[in-house]
Amino acid sequence: MKNIRYLLLFILILPQLSNAQNKMLTMEDAIIKSRTSLAPKKLTQLMWVKGTNDYSYVDTFNSKEVIMRGTASNGDVSGNAKPKNLAKEYLNLVWINKEFRMRKMDTLKHFPAFTWMDKDHFTFEADKKIWIYDGLLKVLSIDGFKELPETAENMDVEPNTGATAYTIDNNLFILKDKYMVSGYEAKVPYHRDTLNLQVTRDADKNIVNGKAVHRDEFGITKGTFWSPQGTYLAFYRMDQTMVDDYPVVDWSVKPAKANIIKYPMAGGTSHQVTIGIFNPITKTKVFLKTGEPADQYLTNIAWSPDEKHLYIAVLNRDQNHLKFNSYNVATGDFEKTLFEEKNDKYVQPMHPMVFVPNHPDLFVWQSCKDGYNHLYLYDVNGKLVRQLTKGNWEVTNFSGFDPKGTFAYYSSTEGSPITRSFFKVDVNDGTKTQLTSSGGTHTETFNENGEFFIDNLTSLEVPRILSIINNKGITVQTLLVADNPLKEYNLGKEYLTTIRNEHGDGLYCRIFKPSNFDSTKKYPVIDYMYGGPNVQLVNDVWPTGNELWFQYMAERGFVVFTLDNRGSANRGKDFEQATFRKLGTEEMNDQLEGVKFLKNIPWVDTNRIGIHGWSFGGFMTVSMMTRNPGIFKVAVAGGPVIDWSYYEVMYTERYMDTPKDNKEGYEKSNLLNYVDKLKGKMMLIHGTSDDVVVWQHSLDYLKVAVDNGVQVDYFVYPGHQHNVLGKDRVHLMNKITDYFMQNL
Repeated sequence: MKNIRYLLLFILILPQLSNAQNKMLTMEDAIIKSRTSLAPKKLTQLMWVKGTNDYSYVDTFNSKEVIMRGTASNGDVSGNAKPKNLAKEYLNLVWINKEFRMRKMDTLKHFPAFTWMDKDHFTFEADKKIWIYDGLLKVLSIDGFKELPETAENMDVEPNTGATAYTIDNNLFILKDKYMVSGYEAKVPYHRDTLNLQVTRDADKNIVNGKAVHRDEFGITKGTFWSPQGTYLAFYRMDQTMVDDYPVVDWSVKPAKANIIKYPMAGGTSHQVTIGIFNPITKTKVFLKTGEPADQYLTNIAWSPDEKHLYIAVLNRDQNHLKFNSYNVATGDFEKTLFEEKNDKYVQPMHPMVFVPNHPDLFVWQSCKDGYNHLYLYDVNGKLVRQLTKGNWEVTNFSGFDPKGTFAYYSSTEGSPITRSFFKVDVNDGTKTQLTSSGGTHTETFNENGEFFIDNLTSLEVPRILSIINNKGITVQTLLVADNPLKEYNLGKEYLTTIRNEHGDGLYCRIFKPSNFDSTKKYPVIDYMYGGPNVQLVNDVWPTGNELWFQYMAERGFVVFTLDNRGSANRGKDFEQATFRKLGTEEMNDQLEGVKFLKNIPWVDTNRIGIHGWSFGGFMTVSMMTRNPGIFKVAVAGGPVIDWSYYEVMYTERYMDTPKDNKEGYEKSNLLNYVDKLKGKMMLIHGTSDDVVVWQHSLDYLKVAVDNGVQVDYFVYPGHQHNVLGKDRVHLMNKITDYFMQNL
């Protein structure tokens, strides 16, 4: 039934796909509009209303932005979805701006990001104040907070008390609202003590509190973690005083100024991290006694439901031995190791534990220990109750549980590595149920009540379908069937295929054929690659972002090719770890299989194959040009890693070990050793303020090229970091396009 529904929706959209005109993409279309007017329509800020089966989103009617609200309990539960959603106008921006003008404040151009606090109240930030809209009284009010300082960053609002953690420079603060109860203004005060608390007072700017640590590896995206009831705040403290200084030059001032950052390079001294716990009522804090060595990694912080324990995945610097530890919140003392994971290559914890509702003694942990990322059910003593998911496929997202804790919900690659479908599994017996169709890529947002989820479906053929599906897998409402935003353009044909490498692994490929394709002609090829860990480029999704530039090039007579080699994401541990201690070698072997595939296609001009990539893709591009010279005629490498010993500790040592322990691997992957082998035209591009792949990589490459009399084209983007963004990105893509047009 699910696949039939998917097919019917595809048939409805098919006429749009065939309605192509002769309009050509401009560079502004491909770069600026690829995520706006030329991206499939979406429902902005689509979310569930807290504690209900209602949903809301922001839409525009007659140039007026409005919040729309509907309920999932309406609709046809027979499985025949209604053709349009049932939402109605809830609030418009005109009304909010009228309130702002009355307060002599600047008006808003768009609805700011807002959060539902309950079924009748939502909150948002504007003008450094937190505002609350009361849907019952139709009143907009400031919730009692004083203004956040202009320099405040990393705001983290606790939903129960309304307290906000934030950082200024390298220290952590908490702003408490003495009139906050359950998130909105009330008569009964919550706390009547000091409003603004300074949690840390480190004078040395190289000791940083309340921010992400370990260079944002291990799934770390923030530095503060409120306890379930808001009683405590756990936070990271990172001491970088022992890490080498590194200059990033600011060329916008006269004279130029060196901004000194801390950059721990592979094999060098790393920073040291501790975890503090602060009590806003007693204004006391303790630090967890996580022990030695000081340069271990403290990852995946999670609270126990009763707020008595804090759980940390502690990983050694070699990243091959994980201990999942429990610590006492009151004292900071180590309590026990629940379990350990070891691997002869590396362990990469990416997700904190999640407790099962109504079962405070049970939690789910994600692990690749059986070869693929799966869900495991443990008790709080560290005993494995059961493995909830199993198979030669990956769980790509864990969405949580229903309120009773009966089912766990997740997305996976079970249908195919290039698709995503949504499932539920019974926590008690492991029975699995598929809730969405198998085609395309589904992403889900489950509601708090566990009764419905919002399904966002996209594929090569389907721009976007937004549906509400109940927890039995029945579609009860279709919110949006997006039109094809590219139907007026003369685009090339995109398709996916699979080839085999010498080991028999299936390698997924994507090809854009030129528009007005003629099989009797010969076409030049641009091979776009990344090739590194944690990234997958080939998916069954609608083309957006970079892929519109691929279409732009196809319109101008190029074939654009991409292959996901061993080392890339979502194919299991063996597939990813094939590159261990030898980055650039196995990836290159797989990419060469892609080149063989291209050379066997009669309409490919084998004398005109170019290559382009950024970051790890830049490393791959230079590797392919110089370790296999003569295969590619033209190359553009952006922000390339040249020498892995100059890259950051956490990432590099996971995949390469240290330069001392893997001298041969570092030497073989060091692209300075192959500069004199370059054949063909190659341009390097780098941002002068790059603090990820530092500028020194490509500058060192130029120095060796000069020393060896090798000609390399070069372009820099002053002031840009690792990626060239904003209006300058159009300039960047014109630069790359011109290079291929002139030389390929």
